[in-house]
Amino acid sequence: MCWTLCAKKNLSRSPLLISDEDAFKVWVIFNFLSEDKYPLIIVPEEIEYLLKKLTEAMGAGWQQEQFDHYKIALNTSREGLSAWELIDLIGSGQFSKGMDRQTVSMAINEVFNELILDVLKQGYMLKKGHKRKNWTERWFVLKPNIISYYVSEDLKDKKGDIILDGNCCVEALPDKDGKKCLFLIKCLDKSFEISASDKKKKQEWIQAIQTTVSLLRAGSPPPHKEARQKRKELRQKLLAEQEELERQMKELQTANENKQKELETVRKQLEAAAARAAEEEKKRLQTQVELQDRFSLELEREKMVRQKMEEQVAQKSSELEQYLQRVRELEEMYKQLQEALEDEKQARQDEETVRKLQARLLEEESAKRAELEKWHLQQQQTIQMTEAEKQELENQRMIKEQALQVAMQQLEQLELERKEALEQYEEVKKKLETAANNTKSWKDKVAHHEGLIRLIEPGSKNPHLITNWGPAAFTEAELEQRQKSWKGKKTTSE
Repeated sequence: MCWTLCAKKNLSRSPLLISDEDAFKVWVIFNFLSEDKYPLIIVPEEIEYLLKKLTEAMGAGWQQEQFDHYKIALNTSREGLSAWELIDLIGSGQFSKGMDRQTVSMAINEVFNELILDVLKQGYMLKKGHKRKNWTERWFVLKPNIISYYVSEDLKDKKGDIILDGNCCVEALPDKDGKKCLFLIKCLDKSFEISASDKKKKQEWIQAIQTTVSLLRAGSPPPHKEARQKRKELRQKLLAEQEELERQMKELQTANENKQKELETVRKQLEAAAARAAEEEKKRLQTQVELQDRFSLELEREKMVRQKMEEQVAQKSSELEQYLQRVRELEEMYKQLQEALEDEKQARQDEETVRKLQARLLEEESAKRAELEKWHLQQQQTIQMTEAEKQELENQRMIKEQALQVAMQQLEQLELERKEALEQYEEVKKKLETAANNTKSWKDKVAHHEGLIRLIEPGSKNPHLITNWGPAAFTEAELEQRQKSWKGKKTTSE
């Protein structure tokens, strides 16, 4: 079916020396001998093998020189031939000149039988019957494990088979009963007496049968298949050797190129070294001249430097006197700064004393307030008493009001004292600010004059708490403690 589908569009219809049936057989042989890769091609070595077998089958001589020219032309254009190109090659008669179509067809059929149908040998011989013991001419066909015999070579009427295995053997027999060129094929169940047409045919058949039995014993494939496998392995080996040789050639070429590059690099380095040596010699001479000029210039410069150093020594002496004078001035300023710091320290102590006095006055004020609240609560309680008790309590209320007036007068007196303390605090604060300004003024003078002394400034002050009577002289913790004390006294009075 593949042949039928492909041949319609690929088979050349130009006049060929072979029929379509022979072309089909060539196509089948191509599939057997082609390489195991797609697209299928037959390499020149297999083409030579096939053409040799066809030439031997036709009884002609092999023209090696003609095939070598064809092989050279083939290798320059492609790796091998396709099936249709092989059919055109055989059908064109290029390698079968002088042979008619029948001879070429017989050769193709013989090669087809050997390579495809595994026919190792075939031909007419006489066979002795087992029952009637008569001799009959039969067409024998030898295959790898069997010998079949037919009435004629058209293979239509098959008469029997001789099954071959490793236990079979073949041996020559002497002439008898008027029959010549006899040999015997022994099998396990029976033996067969056969007569060849001549001694050459007899020897060929004996040799072919012995070879077949030997292959069966060894378990080897038929000779043409084994030969094809060996040719393939040889091609693969040669290809591997060729690739290895090409790889070695490439490595040698690469190594040679690397050596050439190295030699070129060395040559350039030598040229560069020679150029550098000439340049260095030129520079050395130029440097020697420059050194002589520089030495004379250095002498002149040394004289000038000596003069400048003497002038600088004189200038440094005057600068040293100025520096000593500046140091004395700085020491005097430092003493004045110490005095200013002492004044600032004294002002801070006065401020602390005023703050303590203010705290004491506030405590007394809070105590008076707590007492007034207590009296007010008691007065509220007396109002809720009976009428009889009210008259009695009225007198007590008058007494308490008088005491309250006295307490109010004392409170006013405390307010006056607090104001006086606040005025004293303002005076102390002004003194502190004056001392701080003096300190800052001395500090700026010293920093501007030399930048060597850093003054110790007073730390940051906590923000003052402000009451309805003015700034308070206590911290938040003291205020919280006093609030707790007031709340305790108020709870007790209630």
